[in-house]
Amino acid sequence: MKVIILQTDICWANPKANRKHIEEMMSICGSGDLYVFPEMFSTGFCTQPVGIAEPLGSETLQWMKRIASERECAIAGSVATEENGKFFNRFYFVTPTGEVYSYDKKHLFTYGGEDKYYTPGNERVVVTYRGVRFLLQICYDLRFPVWSRNRGDYDAILYVASWPTPRVEAWKTLLRARAIENQCYVIAVNRVGKDPVCVYSGGSALIDPCGCTLAACEDEKEGHAEAVIDMDALNAFRNKFPVLDDADSFTIDY
Repeated sequence: MKVIILQTDICWANPKANRKHIEEMMSICGSGDLYVFPEMFSTGFCTQPVGIAEPLGSETLQWMKRIASERECAIAGSVATEENGKFFNRFYFVTPTGEVYSYDKKHLFTYGGEDKYYTPGNERVVVTYRGVRFLLQICYDLRFPVWSRNRGDYDAILYVASWPTPRVEAWKTLLRARAIENQCYVIAVNRVGKDPVCVYSGGSALIDPCGCTLAACEDEKEGHAEAVIDMDALNAFRNKFPVLDDADSFTIDY
C-alpha cells in the first residue's frame, strides 16, 4: 500500500481556502492508496471552537468523500466538529467507496486549553483498509503509550498533529518509540507555519517497525512524502521476533 503524507501550512479558520490548497498539493503528488493531512487541517488548531468548528456532515467531510471517490483512495485527517452542542476533535478516515470512520481525540491538550471546550472520546478506533489495519490517533495522544499499545489488532498508527516547534524533538522521538515498541508502521503528519498562538516546523514522516525513517518531509516547509507499507515484510518481522507475544496484559479505566 502506498501512503502519501501532506505537510501543510493552514489558513486560520478558512476551510474553503485550506481545502483548495490541499487539493492543489495533491494534484502534484501522483497517485496513492491513502493520503493523510494534519490535525484540524481545515481550520487550524482552534482551542476556542465557537464559530470556527464545522457542523456534523460539514462541507469538509463532503469534500473528503468527493476527493476519495475521484482519486480512488482513502483520505484521513482531523476536523474541529460540532455535534449536538458539543465540540470534538474528530479524526475522519474516508474510503473511496464513501465509508466514513471517525475517532474522537481522547487526550485533550489541557496545557493549551483544548479541554475547556472539547469533549474527549473514549473509543479506540482501528480501520481496516486494503488489507492494512490502521489505529487512528491525534497529536497529544502520542504522549500516552498505553492508549496506543498494540494488542495484536493493528499494523500501522496514523498520527495527525499540530505539534509546536519548541517540542518537536519530543514528537520525533516518541514517533520512533511507538513504532519500535508496537512493531508497527507509524505514519505521522504535522503542520508547518503559524497560527495565532504557535509556530510549527513539521517533522512529518513515515517510519518502519524498526524505527527507521522510510520517508520524511523537509522541516519548516510544505511538501509531501510517500512510502509503501509492506505487509509481507511486517508479518515476517513479527514472526521472526515476536516481541508482542510477551507484552503485559492490561485494562484501561475511563
